[in-house]
Amino acid sequence: MASASEQLARNINWGTFAKAKELQQRLLFTLMILVVYRIGTYIPIPGVDLEQFRQVMGAGGGDLVSRLNFFSGGAVDRMAIFALNVMPYISASIIMTLMKGSIPSLKELDKEGQQGRKQINQYTRYLTVFLAAFQAYGIARLLSSQGAAINPGFFFEASTVVTLVGGTMFLMWMGEQVTARGVGNGVSLIIFAGIVAELPRAIGQILEINRASTAISGGLLLFLIALFVALSLLIVFIERAQRRLLVQYPKRQMAGGKTFGGESSFMPLKLNTPGVIPPIFASSLLLLPTTAGQIALSNSAQGESNTFLTTILAFLGYGSPYYLTLYGLLIIFFCFFYVPYVFKPEDVADNLRKNGGFLPGVRPGEATEKRLSYVLSRLTFIGALYVAFVCVLPEIVIAQNSSIPPSVAMLIGGMSLLIIVSVTLDTVSQIQSHLIAHQYEGLIKKSRMRRRGNKKNK
Repeated sequence: MASASEQLARNINWGTFAKAKELQQRLLFTLMILVVYRIGTYIPIPGVDLEQFRQVMGAGGGDLVSRLNFFSGGAVDRMAIFALNVMPYISASIIMTLMKGSIPSLKELDKEGQQGRKQINQYTRYLTVFLAAFQAYGIARLLSSQGAAINPGFFFEASTVVTLVGGTMFLMWMGEQVTARGVGNGVSLIIFAGIVAELPRAIGQILEINRASTAISGGLLLFLIALFVALSLLIVFIERAQRRLLVQYPKRQMAGGKTFGGESSFMPLKLNTPGVIPPIFASSLLLLPTTAGQIALSNSAQGESNTFLTTILAFLGYGSPYYLTLYGLLIIFFCFFYVPYVFKPEDVADNLRKNGGFLPGVRPGEATEKRLSYVLSRLTFIGALYVAFVCVLPEIVIAQNSSIPPSVAMLIGGMSLLIIVSVTLDTVSQIQSHLIAHQYEGLIKKSRMRRRGNKKNK
């Protein structure tokens, strides 16, 4: 038998949406923020020669620049004020998540509730400023050294750092506003908007190449479309899949002979608990050294001293068998590494014990913790294989077909698909939750009006 919430969800239609004025305001606010973000990706940094910058990036930018440009909605290619996007904030959030599990003082702050989490969020913002300033200074130095600055010098570097850091912090603020006053996770929606904004250009490029030359055959084009659709369906299926553990609560007899409790619920465990964090970690770890090595080679004189660096770059070159193998292994490693920071069996078992809940056939406390760890480790293994498969398979296809443009390669890349599908599912779920809450409010108002009417009739 369907629950009350499931019955309400089935009754959701356009009429329900038309009556949900608060949800409409939230959606309009979210769209307004995304429009402001897209406008910012077209405002260039002052003092940059864009033509020279594109020539430098085309010659030695590497795959990291193409990837960053795709995730930022083309802001890197235009060297806009939002070129860093929210990547420094994501890196800071990941670092703080890891530090919470290893630093006792941060552990205690995390346990203090809302006030402690506010303090941790403040530390995350400070770390975001530091990381953004570090990256912005590196970009400013690179622009100056490669002749992409119109008037290189201290003033240009300082203004570039201030502009890029300010853009990142403004994006972070907009993301927080969307989370609080809009629909969905603001930071995730900003990344999502950047990727979706590049989709038309990627599709146009592949169609133009297919029309103008035989570099991409019709069979390859159909295969890429089928791969995109198949991976999207797989991601939807796995992201919505859950392992439900039955949790029971004992009956309690209160004063007056009334009995409470005796209910049962489910604890949902996702197959892919860490989400897109493992592929982001793995790709950053592999692409950053290779890109730095390419820049170092382009700036140094060619000679015997570069033999070792050239060998390493060939070994870890994008699309090489060694790169793909390490990429898959690192994804699996980071899946197992990151899950304990997201889902802590000891804390869950302790909360169940305090609330009187238990798993059927399992004693509360340490036995429950071991059971949760046992189930979680097996789910993580399946989820890690799934993430590695989704991310590595498109990379193999891209490596075997060099005619695929970089933007198209980013489009069919597993990490892009994971972000697009995950954010879409999360946003739709939140919209559905708002509609169900609106229906509940309507039912409560109707019941109150009926009670008042019955009292007046009496």
